[in-house]
Amino acid sequence: MQVERQMREKLTAAFAPEQLVIENDSHKHAHHRAMQGAANTGETHFTVTIISAAFAGRSRIDRHRLVHEALAEELAGPIHALAVKAATPGEISNA
Repeated sequence: MQVERQMREKLTAAFAPEQLVIENDSHKHAHHRAMQGAANTGETHFTVTIISAAFAGRSRIDRHRLVHEALAEELAGPIHALAVKAATPGEISNA
């Protein structure tokens, strides 16, 4: 759970989220050839749901870019795939 912990720390520091959910989806991809072998830590595929005022006034693409920038080190290494759901607190309360 080291990668997930690092992600949580970085996203919390960057966005001060009201809500942050990190789901490890790696088990769904264990059969992929690239995910097999000694290098696979079981922390390669994630879905991040993040609610933060920091996303106000930003497009969906900009929000994803910000999250990817915050996790650049992980995306260059252990993370193979990252799904992002980013919203502001007002968008969630109005849903």
